[in-house]
Amino acid sequence: MTQTTALVTGGTSGIGRAIATRLAGEGAHVFVTGRRQAQLDALVAELGDRVTAIRADVSDLDDLDRVYAAIGARGEGLDVLVANAGGGAFATLAELKPEDFDQTFGTNVRGTVFTVQKALPLLTPGASVVVIGSTSAARATPAFGVYSASKAAIRQFSRVWAIELAERGIRVNTLTPGPTDTPGLAGLAPDPGQARALLDGEAGRVPLGRLGQPSEIADAVAFLASPQAKFITGTELFVDGGESQA
Repeated sequence: MTQTTALVTGGTSGIGRAIATRLAGEGAHVFVTGRRQAQLDALVAELGDRVTAIRADVSDLDDLDRVYAAIGARGEGLDVLVANAGGGAFATLAELKPEDFDQTFGTNVRGTVFTVQKALPLLTPGASVVVIGSTSAARATPAFGVYSASKAAIRQFSRVWAIELAERGIRVNTLTPGPTDTPGLAGLAPDPGQARALLDGEAGRVPLGRLGQPSEIADAVAFLASPQAKFITGTELFVDGGESQA
C-alpha cells in the first residue's frame, strides 16, 4: 500500500508543527517547510524519517520550486497539502507602512496561492488541500486590518479552487482556528510580561472559556485529510470554541 505523502508549510512551531506531528503519527510521510533551520532540525530529531524538512519561504517562488522538486523526486505524488504558513505585521491604518502590507499579503496571499498552484502537477486524485484561515477575517479588530483582509482573501480563493479542482476529485477546504495557545499568539503582546494577560483576554472571548490547543487544530486537519471527509469541499470549518458565534 502506497504511503500517504503530505506537505505542511510553516510547520516548525505552533499549529503547523502539531499538524505535521499528527499526520506523521497517522502514517504519512510529511514534508515540512519553515524559515528557521534550528526548528527544522528539531522536528527531524523528533520525528525521524517520517519527515523531510526543507528550509523555504513560501513568498519566494524559487523556494517553492525546490520544495516541489523534492516531493516530485520521491515519486509518489502529493495526497495532502496544508497551506499553513502565514503571519504579518499588525498596524492601524494610520500606522501602516507599504512594506508591512507587502510582507503580509506576500506571505499570506501570494505565498498561499502559489503554494497551491505549484502543487497541481503533483496532487493525486482525491487529494485534500487544507488552507489555514483565521477568525480575524470575520470580525473587525483594530490593527488587524491587513492581516484579516489577507485571511479573507485566501478563504475566497479556497472556495473558488474547490470548484475548479472538483473534476480531479481534489477537495479544498478552509480550516479556521480561534485563539490558540501558541508562541505566535503570545508574541503579539508588547512584551513578555504582558503575554499572560493577552492570552487570558483572548480566552475570555471564547464561549468555551479557554484557548484552543494546537493538537485540537491538528485533529481537525487530520479529519479533513481523511476518507471520512471525502464528500466535504469548499467549506470553512471553524475550530474556535464558538468564538465566531459569540
